[in-house]
Amino acid sequence: MSSRIYRLSLINKLFYRLSILRLNVRANHYFHLMNDYKLQAAELIVRLFVGILFLFQGYDKLFKVKISGVINTFTADAERSHIPHVFLSLIAYFTSIAEFVGGIFLLLGFCVTVTLYTLGLDLLLVCLAFTYMRPMWDMKYVFPRLILIVFLLLIPENYSFFSLDHLLQMK
Repeated sequence: MSSRIYRLSLINKLFYRLSILRLNVRANHYFHLMNDYKLQAAELIVRLFVGILFLFQGYDKLFKVKISGVINTFTADAERSHIPHVFLSLIAYFTSIAEFVGGIFLLLGFCVTVTLYTLGLDLLLVCLAFTYMRPMWDMKYVFPRLILIVFLLLIPENYSFFSLDHLLQMK
């Protein structure tokens, strides 16, 4: 009789442990699902934020200040630093168009990786130009944008659920 009770208690312990294991597997599955949703939401929020920043920065350069105004703003510093006017014009055109179009693409979630690399190059050119013209310039506008771009580049593409890229991959 005691061996039967002992066997039943072993079987009960085994079922108990299996049920806990099954619950842990389910909990682990739900944890990963929730973690995926959090990363998808983080990617969406940061991508939209960066898109808005670059869209309006490019919009100001293209339609309010105009590219000629941007070039005129930096002409004196460029001449003092012996930067050719052609080079200044090319950087002004590239950065203005890249920021405006890049902002739109980030908001839509279209060609996100290429857009992020283009905006990273844009920030490098801006950083290089400002450093060459004014060695101790303030980085409070460039560095946070660089951090956000790097963050978006480090997030795996499968977390870009709310984007045109995701919709186009599904087909």
